[in-house]
Amino acid sequence: MELDVPAMIHVSGSCNPGLHATGAFYIAADTIAFMQLIQGDLFKDFPTLRLIIPHGGGAVPYHWGRYRGLADMLKQPPLEEHLMDNVFFDTCVYHQPGVDLLTTVIETPNILFGSEMVGAVRGIDPRTGHYFDDTKRYIDNAPITDAQRHAIFEGNARRVFPRLDAKLKERGL
Repeated sequence: MELDVPAMIHVSGSCNPGLHATGAFYIAADTIAFMQLIQGDLFKDFPTLRLIIPHGGGAVPYHWGRYRGLADMLKQPPLEEHLMDNVFFDTCVYHQPGVDLLTTVIETPNILFGSEMVGAVRGIDPRTGHYFDDTKRYIDNAPITDAQRHAIFEGNARRVFPRLDAKLKERGL
């Protein structure tokens, strides 16, 4: 907390050969982490803690209605109050419809641009001719406003990483 940096919840791999690391284990773990946050009250004790869940939040945006309903059934506050001041998803989902879903379901302040140094899917998509892990182009082509695009590419990161923001401001950026 004293460092004022967010934490990323990112698994490293599975010892179970039946769980493909990037195709099953990562996405499942991202989804599980979100459900565990719903079930708990972590942010009551640590209200300034910020967590980033990679890979677009796993299955979370696709099942947003389910998670809203589960929070209600578990007598938790609405997700927007219970988690979304502290939880952020990146944009590493590797296709336009996935980013479009993410930007439609999840509020813009909770989305951080995520790029890949060595992407999970490094090949070229035969349907588009572009690399699957060229994540910038998906945001460029998402049906969002320029203000939302700026927030996802820069503004949200400066808010979630205040020390980075301070350093950039020191440099006049």
